[in-house]
Amino acid sequence: MSPHGAESAQVAARAVREALGVHAPVAGIVLGTGLDQLADRIEDATRVPYVKIPGFHATSVTGHRGELIRGMLAGREVLALAGRFHMYEGHTPRAAAFPVRVLHALGAPVMFASNAAGGVRRALQPGDLMIIEDHINLMWQNPLVGALEPGDLRFPDMSSPYSPRLVALLRDAAGAIGIPVTSGVYVGLLGPSYETPAEVRMLERLGADAVGMSTVPETIVAAAIGMEVAGVSLITNQAAGIGEKELSHAQVVAAAAAAAGRFGELVMEFVRRL
Repeated sequence: MSPHGAESAQVAARAVREALGVHAPVAGIVLGTGLDQLADRIEDATRVPYVKIPGFHATSVTGHRGELIRGMLAGREVLALAGRFHMYEGHTPRAAAFPVRVLHALGAPVMFASNAAGGVRRALQPGDLMIIEDHINLMWQNPLVGALEPGDLRFPDMSSPYSPRLVALLRDAAGAIGIPVTSGVYVGLLGPSYETPAEVRMLERLGADAVGMSTVPETIVAAAIGMEVAGVSLITNQAAGIGEKELSHAQVVAAAAAAAGRFGELVMEFVRRL
């Protein structure tokens, strides 16, 4: 049994069901850096730390709580992953994407991914919410490399990795509650260092709008196992060479926390419409 494959996901899902009493979640929500305030809006919440879920790892980055939550959001049952374990921490691509397999094994048909990202498109400002329409994988690794997992597609179609139906649903949700959003292409880099100004100019020419260090492995696995994917990047800073400020993780966490209220309202309205 692969340590982070389909069978291991079933083992982890059984442990989560026993701990949380999962029934019929409409979505699994992945909360990025500084965005875990949404977890506090989940009603009738039950929680299990990552360290108690087989195949999961403890989180070590500020802004990532490291717990899986089951409860009600906007009157719908959801699962929330409050935090990630990243490839830049030394985890394999399969390990980084493993929580998505577990969400699927628990019955979630939709993965909603969120992340804190740097703005590459020059019009983007800290606090902007960007609906992810596509991504570029510059992590140079793929979580599907290796033996084919039971139930996976060997060659998943990535022509629409972020569901056009869900992108439209996000836009409608934002419009209904008066929250400005934009949309664009997210590029995933391995990290953990931030990009140089020259690298940012390269990303700009490649067609990226925002840059971060997560989400891409999760989306690839979701495509292979048949989950619909939606995603939002919270722009926490202008990327190097575009903005004048020096970059720091503390700045990213603070910017995410400042915009977490609007992000939470958007996610709640999105879930209500699923």
